[in-house]
Amino acid sequence: MTDLPTGPISPEARQGTVDRLCAHFAADHLKTAEFERRLDLAYAAQTGAELVALEQDLPELRPVPASLPAARVDTTRPTRDWGFMLSILGGAKRKGNWTPPRRLPVLTILGGAQLDFRDATFATPEINVMLCSILGGADIIVPPGVRVESNGIAILGGFGKGPGRPPDPDAPTIRINGLVILGAVAIKERLPGESKRESRRRLKAERKAKRLGGVSPGIED
Repeated sequence: MTDLPTGPISPEARQGTVDRLCAHFAADHLKTAEFERRLDLAYAAQTGAELVALEQDLPELRPVPASLPAARVDTTRPTRDWGFMLSILGGAKRKGNWTPPRRLPVLTILGGAQLDFRDATFATPEINVMLCSILGGADIIVPPGVRVESNGIAILGGFGKGPGRPPDPDAPTIRINGLVILGAVAIKERLPGESKRESRRRLKAERKAKRLGGVSPGIED
């Protein structure tokens, strides 16, 4: 039987336990009340054994990156100056491994559009998305670290802002401008392969952990 650690807890060990508890909550291994209870115990723990005990009854986590991956710009990759998306009484999508053009007008009328930048290859440090949506909307999904600048007008609708997480200094910028009438534009941050539900639970867990740890979240859902 492996001896449990009994010495003082390092900040790295405590944060590692908190991060894994957040991952368990996002994976639906813990209910909200139990997740919050274990976070309280993690921050109050005085020995390594107390930290280990908080995870002993939990299932194995699927492999996750040690840190949030950040998008990078590959200026050697060819790209177009202009693209175009149109959705009328239907839907249009850009997702997977694609290269966004420098300027991308998007028009939706009684329809919707989805721009998923998580697996995109950025060939230019700045992408300009120009949206016009009438009785429709757009979902824009960005990977962690990307700088998002959103300046839109919404009439009887909504125009979302970018994620509150500080951007990576080497990541590209996505500028989103436009007009929405009787519709909405939503801008969300998600990890590659992460579902909407998993993203909501992960961000909720991060906010809770940061509040209990005395750190300002700086993250919007």
